[in-house]
Amino acid sequence: MTQITSRQFRTGPESPHWPGGFAAHIEVPEGNAALNLEASARRWPTRPALHYYGQTTLYADLQAQVVALAGYLLHLGVAQGDRVLLYMQNAPQFVIAFHAILRTNAIVVPVNPMNKTDELLHYAQDSGARVAFVGDELLERARPLKGAPLDHLIVAYYADAAPETPLDPLPPVMQAARTRLEPWGEVDFNVALDAGHVAGPITTGSNDIAVMPYSSGTTARPKACMHRHSTVTFTAAAQAKWYGLDQTSVMTSFMPLFHVAGMQASMSAGIFTGAALVLMTRWDRNIIPALFTRHKVTWWSAAPTMIVDVMASARFDPICFEWLKVLTGGGASMPAAVSARLQDRYDLRFCEGYGLTETLSATHINPTANPKPQCLGIAIFDTSSIIVDPVTLAELPQGETGEILVAGPQVMAGYWNRPEDTADALITRDGEVWLRTGDLGYVDEEGYFFIQDRLKRMINVSGYNVSPAECEMLLYRHEAVQECCVISTPDPYQGEAVKALIVLEPEQEGRIDAAQILDFARSQMAAYKLPKHVVFVPSLPRSGTTKVDWRALQDAEWKGRQ
Repeated sequence: MTQITSRQFRTGPESPHWPGGFAAHIEVPEGNAALNLEASARRWPTRPALHYYGQTTLYADLQAQVVALAGYLLHLGVAQGDRVLLYMQNAPQFVIAFHAILRTNAIVVPVNPMNKTDELLHYAQDSGARVAFVGDELLERARPLKGAPLDHLIVAYYADAAPETPLDPLPPVMQAARTRLEPWGEVDFNVALDAGHVAGPITTGSNDIAVMPYSSGTTARPKACMHRHSTVTFTAAAQAKWYGLDQTSVMTSFMPLFHVAGMQASMSAGIFTGAALVLMTRWDRNIIPALFTRHKVTWWSAAPTMIVDVMASARFDPICFEWLKVLTGGGASMPAAVSARLQDRYDLRFCEGYGLTETLSATHINPTANPKPQCLGIAIFDTSSIIVDPVTLAELPQGETGEILVAGPQVMAGYWNRPEDTADALITRDGEVWLRTGDLGYVDEEGYFFIQDRLKRMINVSGYNVSPAECEMLLYRHEAVQECCVISTPDPYQGEAVKALIVLEPEQEGRIDAAQILDFARSQMAAYKLPKHVVFVPSLPRSGTTKVDWRALQDAEWKGRQ
């Protein structure tokens, strides 16, 4: 790590809009993060933990299922420090598996369920995982990995967690026929739960690695961020405190749980405080009014597009917002017109936050009483954030634009098996470890942070980070592609979309079209990474070092579209 020194800025009670009554520091429990669920189950055993299409799971039952599944993982030979893939959509089985992996002293490796076989292979090989939890609908993608590198697949059929007579329409993925499991290397999730194996003792603690989410950054392949149990607990406890959550809260669990924002805000924070989580496997705007009214939802984390969807639904009834106390989100800015409508009609203020995979969710959140539009918020408990010159790393005065740096309990321990990347991302300053976010922004006179651009090459598609380098690597597999450059383009719905500029091999010109390139891309990459626009060009511009000048193309694209 690089050593630098300069003044440190930390928000707290001295900030004019720091939430009233909060100290700058919070105390959080030590130990394995699975103990957070155990503590809630001990305090409130008969309170609802999960609501799922009409099926309610109590905290005591959830804890019992976690312990039973941990016993099965131990039976498979999963040991302390082993990595276990978690490859499924939002469902009770995800929550159970997540905590069972931690309870077995192993490490959760969450995987986007949109990822294809080749992408899944990278996660398995890079992490060294030998066991994977897989959604039934994803089994065909995972089967080619059986034997090498994966030994065991534990397969979840989501409908098993729903009641026989659901109160809400089930999505097609839950109505499809169950896949017949093969006798070797595959076991049904419920069979694993009922196998009767006994969990072992918890031997990992605060400083051990708990979760390894993968970050799509500037490299062609995602890299794993190592997060300790202390980080899981801190980000859960900090958000629970910030949003005023307690055991009476009813929270949506709609944001993808494989993603750190959904994992920590929509699952771990609720579990930590004993709240009830309302789960939905596939987004369906038409059942939101009924869900909110039935369960009296008090906290909703949503992308702006989800909120617009709900209010545009033919089934929307304003009464469903009656119990809402907090409306929050991140990853994409809320349009000013929608924000004004929420406040004027429903007295709801959208409270944006900011975080990265490298920080396991939030570093900044807007105060719920004083949020600012299209703003990252202020640095939360125990968290420092400053703006520096991205070249010299000298701290910049208030109001000037530079790179956002963050220090706090949520910063990762480093990248898995990537010491050089770790050294680039983490620096030490005044005895603290700081993360270089790669985001350019400024801080206003009240301590609120705003983002303006990215120092690193990244595309944000509806809150998902897309690595242009990875997209290019996959596109180069097509025999007709001589050269390509992937950039972002403005999109009114997603915020940003992927655009691919392609130079064809001379003999392929006139013989291939954009649709064929897109068909090929669908076989290689997750849907959110797909180019929305494919443009054939005669050549690509070069920088002084003869590399493709992606920045010039990027700047021209946004200048021409805004």
